[in-house]
Amino acid sequence: MQAYYAVPCPPRDAIEASLSGRPAGTEILVAEESADLAGFAAFSAIYPGPGLAGGLFLKELFVGARHRGAGHGRALVRAVAAEAVARELKRVDWTADAGTPELLAFYEGLGAVPKPGKVFFRLDGEGLARLGGQT
Repeated sequence: MQAYYAVPCPPRDAIEASLSGRPAGTEILVAEESADLAGFAAFSAIYPGPGLAGGLFLKELFVGARHRGAGHGRALVRAVAAEAVARELKRVDWTADAGTPELLAFYEGLGAVPKPGKVFFRLDGEGLARLGGQT
């Protein structure tokens, strides 16, 4: 995944420490092919409020380049959907890069529906520090 995002890959011990120290409530499913890690899905439960339907938020779905097209992405999303159904949750939400039509078609092929009335926001860097530092 680091190669995809053009960032350096940390050493294995740093990766393992990061996984064991991940935030409470986050879950990771993995796909393997011939003992290789083919891909993963990272997700967590979301609570929208009293009386509203809860769901899962799929933060990352990643399949390594040499494993794409083998059904791993579909299997991972299906497994996340199965978790939602088993927990009696009503939806799975995620974001996708608007500039990747093949990815959008993949998601739509799974039965997912884009939500054009929604806008994805992020608060990070100086904006996060500025707002989060206010008392």
